[in-house]
Amino acid sequence: MKKTIYALAISALLISVFTSCSDTNSSQGVSENEIKIGMHTDISGPVSSFGKYSVDGVKMRFEEINSSGGINGRLLTLIAEDHQYQVPRAVQAANKLINKDNVFLMLASLGTPMNNAVFEMQNEKNIPNLFPLSSARSMASPLHRLKFGALSTYYDQARAAVKYSINDQGKDKICVLYQDNDFGQETYEAVIDQLTAMDFELTEKATNKPTDTDLTSQISKLRAANCEAIIMGTIVKDTILAYTKARQVGWNEVLMIGQVASYHPVIASQPNGVTDGFLTFAQFPSPDKDTCKQNICDWINRYEDQFGSTPNIGSAYGYMYADLTAKAIEIAGDNLTTESFIDALESIKDYQMIFGEGTLSFGPNKHLGSNDAYLFIVKDGKFAQVSSQDYNLSEQDLLMQ
Repeated sequence: MKKTIYALAISALLISVFTSCSDTNSSQGVSENEIKIGMHTDISGPVSSFGKYSVDGVKMRFEEINSSGGINGRLLTLIAEDHQYQVPRAVQAANKLINKDNVFLMLASLGTPMNNAVFEMQNEKNIPNLFPLSSARSMASPLHRLKFGALSTYYDQARAAVKYSINDQGKDKICVLYQDNDFGQETYEAVIDQLTAMDFELTEKATNKPTDTDLTSQISKLRAANCEAIIMGTIVKDTILAYTKARQVGWNEVLMIGQVASYHPVIASQPNGVTDGFLTFAQFPSPDKDTCKQNICDWINRYEDQFGSTPNIGSAYGYMYADLTAKAIEIAGDNLTTESFIDALESIKDYQMIFGEGTLSFGPNKHLGSNDAYLFIVKDGKFAQVSSQDYNLSEQDLLMQ
């Protein structure tokens, strides 16, 4: 009798082990007729001008796909949660998406500290993290089976900004203003690394919180240090606060350069041209009716008809990332598992960017689609591309003096 009980116990244990192993290669959130995709983002907080619009972009592409029958008979369901750009809310949202909604993957979730805070939870449940609305290095590096980024990083863009300030603009006194979090820290590290590589020293630094409503003290500190260029690890609101404060106090000669997190029409369209002259790096031009090609103009019109608002760069990210995700799902075929999906995504080469001229390519040892970026300047209420030069942000190129 004891031997029988023992044998049954061993059998149960083996079944449990094999079930657990197969779960790693199976896929929660996938049924015969549906694929659940999660997204934690800022819908009502300080960065909602990115988050809400990216949700709409994803919805738009998924609805187009679903109206044609879905992918391999499965409809795509987006479940978006609002974290208001707060880490505790992001953790709560991710827990719901993973453990209650049982999503298959996370797509275009916003914020460096938010994505970093919840990734271990995703890793434990084998949930891929695709194309976050964060260009932080940690989104795709070090290489991890479940992490995929699409475009050049804040780190590389900030280093390019340093090089541009010194080599192209002749600035010697380089400073940095950055958010006091994971996102901002990456900008600071990039500035230090590039200055060191070029035998320069940092003149001064200042930090801010995403919720700050006044950056007078930071601008005063940087001005007192006689900064000639300020590399900015800021997003939308704090970019506007810093730039307009500098101009209000008559500090017009200082060069202020951001990265893609500060590439947003809200910054460019401030009243009375108060942000004119602000420079930033970005990976492709934001959709614009005045300059768009016919296919993008048609897309803008469809977006406006569906959502009653003009799309921005967040909308473009959401739409393109949804399309890229759908392509990988289609390649994976009927037997959709986490492993088959990742293999499919890694097989994608030369994916033509919908809103830019470049392409994205992935592989088993390459989870960042592209490292290209372009320089833009605020002019007449819009961001205009400074030139067609592609600041190809390879590490070797950036470190060259």
